Amino acid sequence: MIEVALGLSEMVGVSKACRSLGVSRASLYRKLKISNHSEGRSARSGGGASHRALSLAEKDEALTILHSEEFVDKSPAEVHATLLDHGKILCSVRTLYRMLACRNEIALRGKQMHHVKYAKPELLATRPNELWSWDITKLKGPVKWTYYYLYVILDVFSRYVVGWMIAYAENAELACDLIAETVWRQGVERGGLTIHADRGASMRSRSVSMLLSDLGVRRTHSRPHVSNDNPYSESQFKTMKYASDFPERFGSIEDAREFCTRFFEWYNKRHHHSGIAMMTPEDVHYNRVEEIQRRRAETLERAYMSHPERYVNGPPKQLVLPQCVWINRPTGNNDDRLTLEK
Repeated sequence: MIEVALGLSEMVGVSKACRSLGVSRASLYRKLKISNHSEGRSARSGGGASHRALSLAEKDEALTILHSEEFVDKSPAEVHATLLDHGKILCSVRTLYRMLACRNEIALRGKQMHHVKYAKPELLATRPNELWSWDITKLKGPVKWTYYYLYVILDVFSRYVVGWMIAYAENAELACDLIAETVWRQGVERGGLTIHADRGASMRSRSVSMLLSDLGVRRTHSRPHVSNDNPYSESQFKTMKYASDFPERFGSIEDAREFCTRFFEWYNKRHHHSGIAMMTPEDVHYNRVEEIQRRRAETLERAYMSHPERYVNGPPKQLVLPQCVWINRPTGNNDDRLTLEK
């Protein structure tokens, strides 16, 4: 109908043509504008490609250069700049991008680093001397920029510190000596122990790796920059450094060793740990739990029999020691949740 109105408008005018045919004047004017624009564009371009477009030979040359060994991993802007420095120009940078876009080649053209995906360690301990965690922390020395290095090996199931050492430096050979001595002192059976650590230089060193292989000890490592993969060692260090008598600085390495001797004596033998049913690490490590639980149960029963009115929820129940401890519990595991050190 619009086409008929266009023809009629040339004879009787736009208003009469629209009234007689019931066509909106806006629609008719819009059609006229589109037609005039198309005719003008065709007249300017001659009905073909723009006179500014690259020829087929120029396009082929540009694509050949973009795909060449020298420029295949370079951005169009860098290709354009390099050619310009050599006194050559193909086309604009935008045209180079359009040519690549037509071939779905717009992407990061440079060589990209492929980051290794590290598997999350999922480690289980159901008894002492099955899973150890070790780490190294700095202790401030007497003056600024001086440090002593504390090496600590912790049994994950019992939270018992099985070995520790303070040295002037972080050194793989010193770590080997500590690990070998601790394995021997604990009487660990070959093939029965896993040692977990973060990805520090000493932990990943060749000498430590060869020692653990000789001892028949399996080793695992945390993922890079993931402190939660080594939570028990981190928690133990926090307990030590938040102690009320932990000094701002140590006057000498002898002072540091004296403090750590006292601290680990307390930590292993007198510290009632919230993650192991308020037992001490030494009691759990050396299988004294049943006797302690029996004595606690008798004490609670006597208290209840003496004053039952004080226990409105019934006889008091003591905490239960977890039967397994995880580093990164697998999803869907229904075992009782374990708490870390507090």
